Amino acid sequence: MKKINKIIASIFILLWFSACGDLDVIPQDQLTTGSIGNTADGIINATNGNYALIKDGAEFNGIVDDNNAYLRQYFQMSDFAADDLLCGQKTEDPFYFTFTYTHSPSQSNARFFWYISYKIINGANAVIELLEKKGELTDAEEQLLGENYFLRAFMHFNLVRFYAKSYNNGDPSANLGVILRRSTAEPSEKARATVQETYDAVLEDALTSLEHFKTSRGVAFASTEAAWAFLSRVYLFLEDYDKSVEYADKVIDSGKFVLETSESYPTYFRNAMNRSETIWAIQHTPSDSRGKFGSIASMMYSDGNSGWGEEFATEGYRSLLQPDDVRRLYIDTVFTDNGDIQKKNGLDMFFVTKFSFQDGDPNLSSPVMFRLAEMYLNKAEAYAHLGNEALALENVNEIRKNRGLENQQYSSVPSGKTLLEVVLEERRLELAFEGHRFFDLTRNKLPIDRTYWGYHIKGLTIGQIDPNNPPEGYDNLVIEWDDPRKLYFIPIDEIIANPLCVQN
Repeated sequence: MKKINKIIASIFILLWFSACGDLDVIPQDQLTTGSIGNTADGIINATNGNYALIKDGAEFNGIVDDNNAYLRQYFQMSDFAADDLLCGQKTEDPFYFTFTYTHSPSQSNARFFWYISYKIINGANAVIELLEKKGELTDAEEQLLGENYFLRAFMHFNLVRFYAKSYNNGDPSANLGVILRRSTAEPSEKARATVQETYDAVLEDALTSLEHFKTSRGVAFASTEAAWAFLSRVYLFLEDYDKSVEYADKVIDSGKFVLETSESYPTYFRNAMNRSETIWAIQHTPSDSRGKFGSIASMMYSDGNSGWGEEFATEGYRSLLQPDDVRRLYIDTVFTDNGDIQKKNGLDMFFVTKFSFQDGDPNLSSPVMFRLAEMYLNKAEAYAHLGNEALALENVNEIRKNRGLENQQYSSVPSGKTLLEVVLEERRLELAFEGHRFFDLTRNKLPIDRTYWGYHIKGLTIGQIDPNNPPEGYDNLVIEWDDPRKLYFIPIDEIIANPLCVQN
């Protein structure tokens, strides 16, 4: 066993020094740190290489796996752990550990996400250091500096959400966060910062990015407005509700973005790069399509051959969709030749198409990281916590009237519900499958209720579970907000190679 550990450690150390030394990004023709500063194009290419690592497949531990991509893991590690998607069958794909909350330090999706996140962070560090050494910068160079500060903040923020306790779960100044990497010169052996220190670093980098944005390169790249949107989200996690509203208002008041209407929303996600609601999205072109193997869409949709189509929208989510709600059009009911709802392993098949049909490709989209609708919903949640019912409902209604529910807006909180429940229900409807639901529930100290049949439940067979009378003694029916199983383990590679890093 010791010999195996040494081999694993050696492999990881080689990978780590590759990530912390020369800039080694995918695609392979990107420049190294030694040549980035030679030309203006070099810095642009290096920055674009950092964005490319968010969407492209990357080699990990000497293996290229089509399933290894930052975005695929980002969405699956969050959404598959919540209650909007159910697992249609057992699988060898590591996202099964997410569905079943059976995490381990050797779990390959969590290991890759950790690795690729720090690889992007290292790339951002390399560009930041080169630009800051230059002294006086052009507006174009200032813009690139801001973008890399933003990327570093965004990566650290997502890491702390997956691998550490939520900010409001205990003492953030004592709980362990993640390793902060803010220089290419740092030693590979480094301890985890606290949750508080991690969030402080995220805020510092995001605010610093705002000092440098000059000439926006479009919604495929970070910008002033993307940083404002990001800060609104971060402050919501920090329970600084006034600040969350402040930055959401900056985005809204900029006048650069407009909510999609009930007419345009059904085709929004397949055209996200050129639509008025998008603040920041990861641009994919037809050449970026990952097909059946490795696309985000392939597990949630199939035209019969395009994907696996093994994960379905839950009844809990679908029951919230009113007949006039255009958001229901992103749920594709699969029918048999007889007109009955088709089943897989006894489960009704309701595909999700939010990541499909860009350029007609069932596996292609440009995933949206920030959009205007979230800003209204951040405000709604913040106002709910601040006890301002009128403003909370006003922001909820701003979404509803643009989703076909003009005649179903709220004038007051319905009987039997709280204001926060109304807001979180609207967030669930609007932001479903976009990586929010897991964190929305955890952030608000609410359980994830999965008392429905699916392969997240261990030890049951089809038809044994009554959602209204869940059996005792079975795991994964209800996951409490502070259940330690929600945390992903720090990858074994890091633990072996870095003795200063403490495991969850």
